Amino acid sequence: MYAKKLLFLLVALCTMISVESIAQNQDQAVAQAVEKLRKLMIDPDKAGLDAIAATQLSYGHSNGKIEDKAAFMEALISGASDFKTIDLADQTISVTENTALVRHKLSGETNNQGQAGQVKLAVLLVWVKQKGDWKLLARQAVKI
Repeated sequence: MYAKKLLFLLVALCTMISVESIAQNQDQAVAQAVEKLRKLMIDPDKAGLDAIAATQLSYGHSNGKIEDKAAFMEALISGASDFKTIDLADQTISVTENTALVRHKLSGETNNQGQAGQVKLAVLLVWVKQKGDWKLLARQAVKI
């Protein structure tokens, strides 16, 4: 009887450790995708942007403008949306199955169409796991 209880406790403990490990790995993978997006927004690359954004991307700016994937990519590649620096703070990640919600504060320097500026935003990113990779499905920013 004692051996059965001990075995049950060991199985339960291993299961809890495995579930926690999977959750941490998921959070880490999402954080890596966010960092990749941050770098691509500073130094845009068409192939990189295409790979990280879902086909159905809905990208909302703090001024209310909404872009699809093609418009999002074109704005960055053309320099119409030109980030010189991006710093992220207070980031939280919540993963449920194949969907991740990321919230953070973004501050940065811009040079949109040759006009220097600064941004301070609160951002919500929605990521979806497709074919093993985290893809940006939606983004909404508000000025703070």
